[in-house]
Amino acid sequence: MDLYTGSEAISRDELLSRVEGKSALIGLLTDTIDAPVLDAAGPSLRVVANVAVGYNNIDVDACRARGIIVTNTPDVLTNACADFTWALILAVTRRLGEGERVVRRQAWRGWALDYLLGMELRGKQLGIIGLGRIGHAVAGKAAAFGMRVAYSAKRPADVAGATQMGLDELLASSDVVSLHCPMTPETKHLIDRKSLLKMKRTAYLINTSRGPIVDEEALAWALRERLIAGAALDVYEHEPAVHTGLLDLENVLLIPHLASATTETRTAMADLAASNVLAVLSGEPPLTPVA
Repeated sequence: MDLYTGSEAISRDELLSRVEGKSALIGLLTDTIDAPVLDAAGPSLRVVANVAVGYNNIDVDACRARGIIVTNTPDVLTNACADFTWALILAVTRRLGEGERVVRRQAWRGWALDYLLGMELRGKQLGIIGLGRIGHAVAGKAAAFGMRVAYSAKRPADVAGATQMGLDELLASSDVVSLHCPMTPETKHLIDRKSLLKMKRTAYLINTSRGPIVDEEALAWALRERLIAGAALDVYEHEPAVHTGLLDLENVLLIPHLASATTETRTAMADLAASNVLAVLSGEPPLTPVA
């Protein structure tokens, strides 16, 4: 076994040198597993286990062409990510980040009737783009906050009280828009200037899916011009870099990719990835293969 223990993501060169001759590779979403990596591993590589639900960091077609099985870690992080999405929704609509920064810089001058007013969720519409496992779980918690749910997805979904809408209609009518779609060529910059212009000026954008789904330059422009009320981001186009236009804006909450970051969830993700590897190397079907 060869275990990388560095505090930062493994470098490309080190990954290429250390993968040679391995039968299995357990990687993170920060690791790009493409044809050169697979070629460096050689014919012994049988399985690539991604410690994440999304697998846009893996060239699945290149793996299949070489007979390599690809697995991910669905389900075990659904509840943590759904809870975290609601944490972002509550934080940005009630302006908690702004308030916390005021207190830290000792600029708070006391209670005032109209100070840092936010938006109540009750009676508002939550628009969910992409209704997979996490999107379903987020939708399921909306009733607790008195929100109605609209969703945009390829297929109708079984979510009590939810209304399926086209993307444009959802953007125009929702008070909170939450992204839960996978990263694909079709969804890159799904939220761009045109999309942001369709949203309400009082609306909030939440992204816990993948960074490139949002055009960060366009978002910085929309926030700066107050074309939407605010945004909360857990993921970024070029992680760990964040578009500099976002950094000095008060109406955006910036979080360092923590949606699944509970001890219980991250442990379950690692265990599932290891179990997938053990199954494949033992000649058994993988537990959670990528379709």
